[in-house]
Amino acid sequence: MLNIFKLAMRNLRRYQRRTLLTSVLISLGVVAVLLFISVSGSFKALMIGQITDSMLGHLQVHQKGYLASIDSLPLDRNLQEKQIAKVKEILDQNRAIESYSMRIKLGAMFSNFTETTNLRLNAVNPEQELRTVPMLTERIIKGKKEGLLAKGEILVPELIAKGMNVNIGDTIVLVATNKEGSVNGQPFIVRGVLEGISGPGGRDGIIHLQDAKSLLRIEGNEISEIAIRLQDIKFMDRIFADLQGQLGPIKNKMDKPVFEVHTWQKLSPFFNIARMIDLMTLFIKTMLVAIVLVSIMNVMIMAVYERINEIGTIAAIGTVPNKILSLFVMEGFLLGVFGTLIGVIISLVSIATMNASQISFDFGRQKGLLLSPTIAAGDVITVSVIVVAIAVLASLQPAWKAAKMDPITALRHV
Repeated sequence: MLNIFKLAMRNLRRYQRRTLLTSVLISLGVVAVLLFISVSGSFKALMIGQITDSMLGHLQVHQKGYLASIDSLPLDRNLQEKQIAKVKEILDQNRAIESYSMRIKLGAMFSNFTETTNLRLNAVNPEQELRTVPMLTERIIKGKKEGLLAKGEILVPELIAKGMNVNIGDTIVLVATNKEGSVNGQPFIVRGVLEGISGPGGRDGIIHLQDAKSLLRIEGNEISEIAIRLQDIKFMDRIFADLQGQLGPIKNKMDKPVFEVHTWQKLSPFFNIARMIDLMTLFIKTMLVAIVLVSIMNVMIMAVYERINEIGTIAAIGTVPNKILSLFVMEGFLLGVFGTLIGVIISLVSIATMNASQISFDFGRQKGLLLSPTIAAGDVITVSVIVVAIAVLASLQPAWKAAKMDPITALRHV
């Protein structure tokens, strides 16, 4: 095997131009794939972080059927005191859960004493909410961020603030109808202006949980949803399955499920964009396979035709077909290794350069987002293995042809 390796290296050095061009072609394919994976992965992780860490959380628990009618913010599908206690008991026992936040979602009329408009609201416990969605304060573009808000204060969505000409410190009135049909109004002080982002809840105002209970005349403990933050989002599928297994079998007196659990993927339309990114990554990888396959096959076929006399000579002096086949396969393997190695080095240097350059971009209403491309060792290894394996497979047909060549016919070839 060592002799075959030496012969393969010698043959590649003999045809330096062809070796160089093939290696460059493979390298370009590897660079394209690795850079796309790193940049698209960074974009996807950034957007997921923006959505989960400033709005949704990683998981949410609702009463069964709430999500299907969430557009109308149904107060009659809120979780009741015993149901909340059961969920809290389960969440507190799970060490993979970092925090959770109780919320009431409601619709109200927003008045600045001159004009009136509709407004969707999230009522939260500030301490719980900041632990569950720690990037929420980054969405406050005007006003104080510390502590999020106090009782009697409201964070107004940016569009409402501009359209209603509302400023920090102004007094506004919220008028809401509770589930019994009773109407109630309550004044609030504008604490801050909240930047809107894409997705459900991205343009909602925020008030204190106790204020919502007062406004809706809710007695006791009652909430619309429980947002959950995990220690690591990588555990989301496992924790989701665990919660489904624990909460799913619980049924009410009518023998119907009480709870439903959803991941951020179910709650946010951005998940479809994330799936498109994954699909594009697969497409790019397929293109890489095609590039390597065509380039290696072309080089090896030309190598066989150009070296017919050489093949006939080594066959005539007793070299067995398996050795000839191994020689050409080794050449294809080395081409794949050289091209991959060069491509990986260029990619890692490029990724480090992009991180050092601190490239920023805008996404919708999100301005100045910092692109931080990274790539996992597993992705580098996977792409490298695929390229080398395809290089070996592509060299098999020409190698097989060379191994089966008749020595006498080969020696007569001009």
